[in-house]
Amino acid sequence: MKYNMGRYRALKMAAYYLLLGVWYMLSLLPFWVHYLLSDLLYLLAYKIIGYRKKVVRSNLATSFPEKTQEELLQIEKGFYHFLGDYLAESVKLISISKKNLKKRLVFKGQEIVEQCVNDGQSCAVYLGHYCNWEWITSLPLWVTPKAQCGQIYHPLENKVFDRVFLRLRQRMGAVCIPMQDTLRKILKYRQQGQPVVIGYISDQKPQWVNIHHWVDFLHHDTPVLTGTERIARKVKHAVFYLDVRRIRRGYYEAEFRLITREPQQMPEYRLTDIYYEMLEASIRRAPEFWLWSHKRWARTREEFNERFEVIDGKVIAKEKS
Repeated sequence: MKYNMGRYRALKMAAYYLLLGVWYMLSLLPFWVHYLLSDLLYLLAYKIIGYRKKVVRSNLATSFPEKTQEELLQIEKGFYHFLGDYLAESVKLISISKKNLKKRLVFKGQEIVEQCVNDGQSCAVYLGHYCNWEWITSLPLWVTPKAQCGQIYHPLENKVFDRVFLRLRQRMGAVCIPMQDTLRKILKYRQQGQPVVIGYISDQKPQWVNIHHWVDFLHHDTPVLTGTERIARKVKHAVFYLDVRRIRRGYYEAEFRLITREPQQMPEYRLTDIYYEMLEASIRRAPEFWLWSHKRWARTREEFNERFEVIDGKVIAKEKS
């Protein structure tokens, strides 16, 4: 058994270094080559394979009932073009220089973040699967070194890919915190007197037992994650929304927009509502840059009410009759 476990770990290690090496070598290609490959990927994924095309079309049609078929088709094509660019830019992240990345992703409004940190207050930053969220891990290049920057992430099932993505996302100085360890890790930083600036991608689909709130989002009755709000209220973090724009291919701006410095004073779920209002405004401004291939609205309130009930704030599965 020990021999088999040792062999398994050795194979995983070999697979990791092989993947890392191939990824790194590909990342050394110039941007124009990456975008050429992105264009070819668009033809393959959209024109030939039709990757999740039914999901994308359904999401777009129900999110923008006011748009014409031609307008929806233009958004659809734009999304598949951007999806290739996102993958290409993510590959580049493993070797791109700090100087080049700072030129391609410019943060704005971080002075307010630094003011909070200088006042001894940590910050929670809402963002979504919008524009290139992988490049947001370059935030440590822009804010005061007094703060430890980080992002909450959901570990990948494939341990080899998970390890590569951790290396990718932490090379600019941010730390990745597994979702299930979020509060424990943040409380530990607070005990150490270490201010933090933590990013939360909060537009994900919650598990059934984590559904506590619904919002009207892009014409859908949408179940949402509320963990970011609960944590911010508990530890009294200043709360921001990061409004990201694509300026042109390979260039972005990300602006910090303060929501509140006193989240504990706001009504329950109001922070979550504001986040989704601001995210929807970003998406409506340039809809092709959101992750439309995600089955975001697979869970409905009708099915939730049929299968679950809330007892003392906990979601409990109903007994089958």
